[in-house]
Amino acid sequence: MLTLIFLVKRIINIYIMAFLLRGWMQWMHCDFYNPFSQFIVKITQPMINLTRRVIFILIPLRVISLLLAFILAVIKLPLLMLIEMHTFILDPIYVLIGLLALLKSAGELVFLVVIIRSLLNWVSQKNTPIDVIIYQLSEPIIYSVSRIFPVKYGIDFSAIVIIFILYTLNYLFMDLFSEIWYRL
Repeated sequence: MLTLIFLVKRIINIYIMAFLLRGWMQWMHCDFYNPFSQFIVKITQPMINLTRRVIFILIPLRVISLLLAFILAVIKLPLLMLIEMHTFILDPIYVLIGLLALLKSAGELVFLVVIIRSLLNWVSQKNTPIDVIIYQLSEPIIYSVSRIFPVKYGIDFSAIVIIFILYTLNYLFMDLFSEIWYRL
């Protein structure tokens, strides 16, 4: 039972992050001919096509990506409760819990992008396709923090500051929404 809960939770989280990443890449005008961008587009396109068939309005793709990420976040906890307790409860509070799940996934995505960028700075020569996308996604965040904390003695503390802020926010939300935040 725990294995099934773990797998369902991870698959939903991966898709939430993929939709958030697609919206973020469109917002940052990343290169969509990049192989990594094409991968994200291919795994998210079937649900976006289905949503566009249901909603006949011409909504920008980044809004549809965020809408699908939110819908997945809203159905995540009821689905996990159905697997765990064999009961399905529809409650309007799941909309708020979905917002919390979306916020948590967005924080995890920013954390992963900053960590990957930091690791790629040590290892890579900035000529792989993922380097370009990670740089385009993380540069506005890194730049805004590095203006406050400039490079000292050749060390860039901006990634450390961003990770510290994300950890602090995670623990703050853990204190405020302890049981729910853990389940998300």
